[in-house]
Amino acid sequence: MLLIPAIDLKDGKCVRLRQGRMEEETVFADDPLEMAKRWVDAGARRLHLVDLNGALAGKPVNADVIHRIAEAYPEVPIQVGGGIRDEDTVQLYLDAGVQYVIIGTKAVRAPHFINDLCLEFPGHIIVGLDAKDGKVAIDGWSKLSNHDVIDMARRFERDGVNAIVYTDISRDGMMQGLNVEATAKLAAEVSIPVIASGGISTLDDISALLAVADEGITGVIIGRALYEGSVDLAAAQKLVEGHQA
Repeated sequence: MLLIPAIDLKDGKCVRLRQGRMEEETVFADDPLEMAKRWVDAGARRLHLVDLNGALAGKPVNADVIHRIAEAYPEVPIQVGGGIRDEDTVQLYLDAGVQYVIIGTKAVRAPHFINDLCLEFPGHIIVGLDAKDGKVAIDGWSKLSNHDVIDMARRFERDGVNAIVYTDISRDGMMQGLNVEATAKLAAEVSIPVIASGGISTLDDISALLAVADEGITGVIIGRALYEGSVDLAAAQKLVEGHQA
C-alpha cells in the first residue's frame, strides 16, 4: 500500500484546508518544492498535488509549481488534481512529467469526458470521488449530488480509469480518522485500485486500513497528519512494509 503525501497548493504556497473550505486554511510552507523534497527524502513513492485555486477557477492556476516539482523528482510518480477540465490540460501535465491526472467534479457532471480521456490517455486517468453518506459531492464539496458513489465508481471502472481516489468529506482535514468501512466497501465493489483519502490522523488509522487493504485499497493520501506531526512518514512506511513482509 502506497503512502502518498498531499501537497495542496494555494497562491503558490503549501496549505491544508478543513473540509475543503478555502477560508479555513493553514499555510505549512511558502515553497512547495521544499515540502516535496521533505516527503521524497522521507521515502514517499508517490506525491499527491492539488491545485486548490485551479479547482475553483476551473483551469490550472499553480501549474508552474507543479511543473517544477515534477521536473525536480522525475523518478517519483505524481498525481495531480484541481481544475483539470479539458484534454489540453491533461496533455500539458503529462508532458511536464506528471504520471496521473485526477478528474473530480467534471467526471460526475460529464461522465462521457472520462471515457474520452481514457481512450486518449490510457493508464493516466484517475477519478476523484468525494462522498458523504454514500452520495457524491461536487463543486469543491459545496453540493451533494444524487449519484451513488458505488454506481459512479463502477461506471468509471468500465471506462478504463487507472484508479479511484475516495474521500469521505465529513472526515477530511478534521483529524478524526479515516472512514475505513466505507472505503473498504467501495474497494470491494470494484476491481480497479482504490486510493483512500480524508481523515488519517494516527498510525492506528493506517493499521486499520492495512487490515482491509486486500479488498483493493492500494494507497492512502495523508495530509494534515504529516504536517502537524501526528504521523511520521518514515515510521508509517515501516509499518506498511512490516505488514507486507
